[in-house]
Amino acid sequence: MSARPPPRPPPPPAGPAGAAGAPAGTQVPAGPEAPGRPDRAGWPQAPAEAARPPAAGLHFVATPIGAARDITLRAVDVLAGAELLAAEDTRRLRQLLTIHAIPLAGRTILPYHDRNGEAMRPRLLAALAAGRSVAYVSDAGTPLVADPGFRLARAAIEAGVAVHAVPGPSAVLAALTVAGLPTDRFLFAGFPPPQPRARQEFLAGLADVQATLVLLESPRRVRETLGDLCEILGEGRAAALCRELTKLHEEVLRGTLGELALRLGGADPRGEIVLVIDRPRPQAGPPRDGQTEEAMQSMLEEALADRPLRQAVDAVAAALGLPRRRVYQAALALRGRR
Repeated sequence: MSARPPPRPPPPPAGPAGAAGAPAGTQVPAGPEAPGRPDRAGWPQAPAEAARPPAAGLHFVATPIGAARDITLRAVDVLAGAELLAAEDTRRLRQLLTIHAIPLAGRTILPYHDRNGEAMRPRLLAALAAGRSVAYVSDAGTPLVADPGFRLARAAIEAGVAVHAVPGPSAVLAALTVAGLPTDRFLFAGFPPPQPRARQEFLAGLADVQATLVLLESPRRVRETLGDLCEILGEGRAAALCRELTKLHEEVLRGTLGELALRLGGADPRGEIVLVIDRPRPQAGPPRDGQTEEAMQSMLEEALADRPLRQAVDAVAAALGLPRRRVYQAALALRGRR
């Protein structure tokens, strides 16, 4: 039978100063949580790092895409200490500052977005040239990802200003995490063009990319985009539709592109949409020799002269025994040259 450990000595009595040698009101760490001692899990506890004013330069601060508590401690420090704040949406930034009790303390919040970038960049660059610290936040997520901050970053770098990243939430990485599709190689392609013809040509250029695709899309256009994806990439391509990530009504639909299109039905979904699409699988088919290519081009020109695109593609693919996706891409390219 092992001997019991000796009882732990009681903490020193608190006098008028609150603890031996400590000023009144000071909280003195005790026990396992004291700096330098192991915590309950056995990990050494480092002393708390005091927040320091951000260095001079341009700080791109990632902000929550949904849950406000996803903000990082460093982001809070930079937003609290930067001398000048800039935001794609000043109202969203003010709301974020209020939620996290970050005082504005008389500082200015400048709007910086696609519409006023040309006029606002010189003002921000002048502040940076004067050695001030400037923090920029996008509408949500990581700045420069589908965001107007790119030109500001380029201008700052060209001016020799230090540019800092304060990493954090990202809709792209969140969607890849929950989609259940390969992540060893992926391509973020942003928003497809809103115009049908431009969107189809854009998607055709992605059809053979050997990487998982990540697209952002408006809830008002996602059904049309899914329809185009079924036509161009094939209904059997595995995909995930991620909606309202990190928010109260988060939803992830997984299946083939055809299944996702059916599940949406005729109603537009609500909220922010991220589409994650698997890479193409190898397909058996005839070799891409010059004779087959020439025959396909010739037949497409003739078929497109008096038939809609879809009917022309179906007819040529059936006649030549070619994969429909290949013929569809060729038809889009041919139509674009007219």
